[in-house]
Amino acid sequence: MGMTHQAKKVVIITEQVIRDKVAKIIEECEATGYTITKTGGKGSRGVRNIDRAAIADDMANIKMEVIVSDQEHAEMIARRVVDTYFTNYSGITYIEDVEIIRPDKFQV
Repeated sequence: MGMTHQAKKVVIITEQVIRDKVAKIIEECEATGYTITKTGGKGSRGVRNIDRAAIADDMANIKMEVIVSDQEHAEMIARRVVDTYFTNYSGITYIEDVEIIRPDKFQV
């Protein structure tokens, strides 16, 4: 038996200003935690410069990563974020297959 276990990672890239609201959705969907990093880049709504973001924190883009044990919870998080916020705020979300070492940390 291998050391790794299959899991799903939900990646949400969006505006800093809705960070706490997105975190609430993640928690309501029973995820055990998430990681947030500031980010910049170019997308369909233009360029987000991370240097400019440092001046006005609410203008920053962030990347939130959530690991869950199954596809159902991953899709629930992604769908709720998209349906709730991505009409009025810029953002993308996607789901990746990941291999984790400690599956007990990500059980729902």
